[in-house]
Amino acid sequence: MDTWDAITARRNVREFEDRAIPDEALDRILEAGRRAPSSRNGQPWDFVVVTDREQLGRLSKVWRSGAHVAGSAATVALILPPGAGSTAFFDLGHAAMAMMIAAADLGIGSGHSAVADQELAREVLGLPEDREAAYLIDFGYPADRPVKPLKRINRRPFEDVVHKGGW
Repeated sequence: MDTWDAITARRNVREFEDRAIPDEALDRILEAGRRAPSSRNGQPWDFVVVTDREQLGRLSKVWRSGAHVAGSAATVALILPPGAGSTAFFDLGHAAMAMMIAAADLGIGSGHSAVADQELAREVLGLPEDREAAYLIDFGYPADRPVKPLKRINRRPFEDVVHKGGW
């Protein structure tokens, strides 16, 4: 898949096939996150990868709408120091999108989840006290339809979003 196809194919997937992601594919997704740009090359992130079914089930409970995490083949917790500023979260957004685009390129779906219960996340992920889970990204092969460029998209029209030279 070329870059544009991977971008236009990426969508939130909430139901996954019961099949593992090959280690090489998962490592490629993680490498995409690791290589993401960050302010002053600070790389404030750490990634915790979970593939164990029982652990995924427990991790799915850190957010009220995180049930899709339990059915994923792998979920990556995006970790930051507590109180990380807006720049760190912006950097983390680069890493998250890089991973999601890399996954789409491999035909692997992804979805995202917030983290509300930091105590449970810390327990499930074994995080040290100087780290917390910012977000989760779940990965797997979509149960409903393959990852391919979308023809009909539910987005605001280009003309309503893009303002050239000013508002």
